[in-house]
Amino acid sequence: MSAAIEKPLALPAPRRPGWLRRLRRYPLPTLGGVLLLLLVLSTLFAPWITSRDPIEMEVIDRLLPPGADHPFGTDAYGRDLFARVLYGGRVSLLIGVTVALASTVLGLVIGVVAGYFRLADAVIMRVMDGLMAIPGILLAIALMSLTRASLWVVVIAITIPEIPRVVRLVRAVVLTVREQTYIQAASAIGTRFPRLMRLHILPSTFAPLIVQATYICASAVLTEAYLSFLGVGTPPEIPSWGNVIADGRLYVQLAFWNVLFPGIALALMVLSVNVLGDGLRDALDPRLARRL
Repeated sequence: MSAAIEKPLALPAPRRPGWLRRLRRYPLPTLGGVLLLLLVLSTLFAPWITSRDPIEMEVIDRLLPPGADHPFGTDAYGRDLFARVLYGGRVSLLIGVTVALASTVLGLVIGVVAGYFRLADAVIMRVMDGLMAIPGILLAIALMSLTRASLWVVVIAITIPEIPRVVRLVRAVVLTVREQTYIQAASAIGTRFPRLMRLHILPSTFAPLIVQATYICASAVLTEAYLSFLGVGTPPEIPSWGNVIADGRLYVQLAFWNVLFPGIALALMVLSVNVLGDGLRDALDPRLARRL
């Protein structure tokens, strides 16, 4: 009787995370992420892309149309618009990312406290309701009018109106998780609050916070553009997309490119971030995972 030939067992190939497999089903988020990456890289490598200074004035070259020497033309002071759009993207993206991180972290801390401690919830949420009753752009304008214009003052003025939205989101998640049986069991056996937060409650907030942060980033860039357009945003000597558009609005009939190119850059950035946020929401939502 011949011995049976034993075949080596084939190990199953490692499976990709579920959220990554779901993300591949959505081509638009990938396109949004690639577009956002290109915009970020173009602003970071601006000194290597163009040799012109974004604040150097050449009055003799004022309001030149797009050409070989100036791909996006020049503004009313003869400054190269291509360089101003590239360097201005640095400021706009810095404001968007900083506001998203600051409002998310502060909103997470306040929302966890409000959602877990009932006594603090009544006080904190009334303050958040009061802040949300004031339109964010008006609150930012009021804060900017009380202080000297600077980049970090703009960040603070935009961050404060965004915090209540994050607080309400985190609070809703914590209120839902807090009533789960395993949370009550962990509390019954004496699990301390920091460990309970770290192991059970905070992980439940990560997915919605990541999606919310993308929307806050896009909203912050637009708000900075609004403030700069109204003359209460970043100082004029600091180029940003909002400042570039504000400088060119007076000459839009003579030199439309002063508004067109920074407006396209602003629109592409906001579109890419929003599309990426929609894709992350679909990929990280467990309810959609059951349908795919």
